[in-house]
Amino acid sequence: MIRFFILLLFLFFMSFGFFQHQASADGVTAEEARELRDEVHEMFYHAFDGYMEHAFPQDELRPMSCTGEDTLGSYALTLIDSLDTLALLGNHERFTAAVEWIGKNLHFHINKTVSVFETTIRILGGLLSAHLIASDYATGMRIPTYDDQLLHLAEDLGRRLLPAFDTPTGIPFGSVNLMHGVDKHESKITSTAGGGTLTLEFGILSRLTNDPIFEQVTKNAVHGLWARRSKLNLVGAHINVFTGEWTQKDAGIGTSIDSFYEYLLKAYLLFGEEEYLFIFQEAYDAAMRYLFNDPWYVEVNMDSAAIVWLLFNSLQAFWPGLQVLAGDLDPAIRTHAAFFSVWKRYGFTPEGFNLATLNVQPGQRSYPLRPELIESTYWLYKATRDPSYLDAGRDMVASLQHGAHCPCGYCHISDVETHNQEDHMESFFLAETVKYLWLLFDLAVGPDNLVENGPYKYIFSTEGHLLPMTPQISLAREHCSYLGAYCRSDDPRWKSRKSGISSDIDQTNGTSRFYRAQSLGNFLRGSSSEEDSTVSGFIKGLCPGLTHGQRFGISYLSTYTTDEEYPRNEEATSNPSHSTEMNIRHDTEDNSTSIGHNAPE
Repeated sequence: MIRFFILLLFLFFMSFGFFQHQASADGVTAEEARELRDEVHEMFYHAFDGYMEHAFPQDELRPMSCTGEDTLGSYALTLIDSLDTLALLGNHERFTAAVEWIGKNLHFHINKTVSVFETTIRILGGLLSAHLIASDYATGMRIPTYDDQLLHLAEDLGRRLLPAFDTPTGIPFGSVNLMHGVDKHESKITSTAGGGTLTLEFGILSRLTNDPIFEQVTKNAVHGLWARRSKLNLVGAHINVFTGEWTQKDAGIGTSIDSFYEYLLKAYLLFGEEEYLFIFQEAYDAAMRYLFNDPWYVEVNMDSAAIVWLLFNSLQAFWPGLQVLAGDLDPAIRTHAAFFSVWKRYGFTPEGFNLATLNVQPGQRSYPLRPELIESTYWLYKATRDPSYLDAGRDMVASLQHGAHCPCGYCHISDVETHNQEDHMESFFLAETVKYLWLLFDLAVGPDNLVENGPYKYIFSTEGHLLPMTPQISLAREHCSYLGAYCRSDDPRWKSRKSGISSDIDQTNGTSRFYRAQSLGNFLRGSSSEEDSTVSGFIKGLCPGLTHGQRFGISYLSTYTTDEEYPRNEEATSNPSHSTEMNIRHDTEDNSTSIGHNAPE
């Protein structure tokens, strides 16, 4: 019945032309794409200059009143979040000035209680991305006077966030005081996205500082969440970090969960650790099996798969972009068309659109300049070169220019039906929204930027920060899990092998992929003596054959009687070909790999 209703909904939108791009008969030409790219460039500087003139060094801009406000930690949030966008646009002078100011003036020894999630993806991610750009001649944005100041700040911030992970489950508290640690009255309830979207930033910090603690605590958090999944391989929205009890069992791909899925795939792509891929495959298969009502996604009870919400949540719009990375293109195209139909109807996407009433969900009428749909549009154009995605991008630019433009920046839309404006501009507007729009049109013109033509492939963090797949990050701590890996000589799991090892691979070891020893060797030969000492003792070898559960230490902490107790929900079933066959694409014609931002509640 539900699937029949969804089909009727799809036909309803088709009858009103909501899936048709307005400019499909008059598509974006190469010259217009160039003009749109330049217009987005001006949009960025209208907002960035407005922030620097009227709000800096406060966290964020109030673009209507041309004032500033502290929203996260009172440490120039928007400037830090904008650093790699300045670098992407090739503005060496302003990128240098911003990095130098932050290096001289910023510190985190402040009595502020901050969100672990938001501080990680915006501040820690922004500092690390800018450090990797500013310290590398190959990026073309190297700052001659730069002496790792941003990395030192990132390490200090990371250590101030570590107390949040001191819980029985390993899942972190949602907030921590940067000076005093976790308050004794801090809530023990956190979101799945908040606890499971930290691996990229903390993992990079471990690799750059040669301290494994950052990576380990975030890996423990992922394990803590996944071990408490339901028998259907679904996770809920909120969990008690002390007891491991789910306090909200609604499973979906939107609010409070979204980037948990994103970081599983991206942690595998960036670090090459197969446990993340294994978990992602299991989690993605379950999402497509129980949540996908083609072309929409619903929320279900994580234990029974009974549908609890027929709702398009704006944070779901990152999903088609993630599917591009996973190689599952067909459902991504259909879902993007459905999501974009909502944008076409209102000029923006509301925070919630009710699929039962075909109206904006009460209490979720706003559009806070979110980037997710724009991000997916970029990735689908990158994968298909279908010009209709440029038409969609043109519509998005027009909506922002006519509906959200304010005297000193761009305003939140408080109601997508009336287009009333709100005096606030989130930092992710500069970190993501305009970044993905600019990349979309620059790709159409013939790209000449750090992402498309730079020295590395890049993963985009959930805040849109550029994380390069350099040998130092991607290969420095390979685990003894497959043929050709580098194992520590004191690791009891490994078996020594002579060179010229047999190509017969124990399938229970899951070792279907190889790493080139030469890549790591080149990295080690180019490293300093201090760096050499941190990786000495690595020996090429093969780990014993283990099951996934043995290798990764992942098991259920919930108990169930029989599989029949929780039958498959036939009303929430997707095409099996979309959910059982994963195609993680490593070598594409693109020079980057990425995703998007969310705001867990």
